[in-house]
Amino acid sequence: MSPRTPTLPWPLVALFTAGYLAAYLLPTTVGRLDAALPLTATEAGAVGSALLLGSATAGFTLAAQVERFGPRRLARAGLLLAAVGYGTAALTTSLPAVVAGAVLGGFGSGTATAVAAAGIAAQRDPHRVSTTGLLGVSALAGALYLTIPHLGPGHGVPLAALAVTALLTLPATGRLTTAVATTPTGGERGPLPHRRSGLVLAATLLLWSLAQNSLWGVSGRIGTTQAGLTEVTVGAVFAAALGAGLLGVIGAGALGARLGRALPIGGGTALIAGCIALSASASDLTTFATGEIAWNVLYPVVLSYLIGLAASLDPRGRWAVLVGSASSLGTAAGPLTGSLLSAHAGFPAMGAILAVGLLLIAAPMTAVALRTTTATTEHARYRDRAATEQPEYRPAA
Repeated sequence: MSPRTPTLPWPLVALFTAGYLAAYLLPTTVGRLDAALPLTATEAGAVGSALLLGSATAGFTLAAQVERFGPRRLARAGLLLAAVGYGTAALTTSLPAVVAGAVLGGFGSGTATAVAAAGIAAQRDPHRVSTTGLLGVSALAGALYLTIPHLGPGHGVPLAALAVTALLTLPATGRLTTAVATTPTGGERGPLPHRRSGLVLAATLLLWSLAQNSLWGVSGRIGTTQAGLTEVTVGAVFAAALGAGLLGVIGAGALGARLGRALPIGGGTALIAGCIALSASASDLTTFATGEIAWNVLYPVVLSYLIGLAASLDPRGRWAVLVGSASSLGTAAGPLTGSLLSAHAGFPAMGAILAVGLLLIAAPMTAVALRTTTATTEHARYRDRAATEQPEYRPAA
């Protein structure tokens, strides 16, 4: 029998879901901050950016530290920080406390995501695990978009949902194992492999995430102000879009490596650019729903291949965490960027600018995917050797 079972590492999937949920709930979080607190739309976007900046900071800080501190300990600390931070922000109307709680919660989410990314990179099939994680976060976010509008007004409801999710995920950390393997030739501080590809991927994924979340951060306002929809209708569209995203994730999981990574990443990014332009120009329900649903089908598909690409560059997961943190940095800048662009140029012009930017970065991202065939092969060989040499994975301290 193989020393590594083919079953999914569900604790990593749960941790991935809890860590990514804040970004998925960004439109309703920013929209409610704008509506319930004395903030302008740009200021509310800045608070959303601060939350996600906290998440990115955690990733950059902990990229090479998961092994040192142990995944179980770090995951518990991250989830507790998320629960305390988001819970505090949900229960107060004091702006400094809301901002501080959001940033602290974001740091906790980023810590959980860093542990999940390092663990996923150590799996024999990281793409399968990442698609399952995206499936989980899409399903949970979709359910929350249907539920939150019925739980009353106020900025606290989406933040409370993030805090409760973190608390409910805590028991799963007890089943985390030492998922980040030791390199066969170097110590803990060995050099990063494939530096050029990793740096290009990190830089382009930062811009890719910036474009996605510039639109995502203002999508609620596009629906309510430009398309003239109610919050309940917009929430239903988002839920339908995330539900359709589940189909995209399932399709990506079924395809696996059959198409390689270059075509899904490059072609998918080009299609996303068109969806963003369509959604940003929406002035009615049909156009808004079409753009949002098509976009959310494609977004998790491309993201799952990008996560797998980052994981293929280093079996210890350092590039997976660093590239994920660069993505979080772009995500963090998204709400503020989208708010500024839409305030000065309008939603349709904002969408056009973002679409052109995505088309420009599709080429280098595709080039990195094409260059990683050898890296992926070496990574798989290392995992097979590690599985033979280390037949048991002891629970982390």
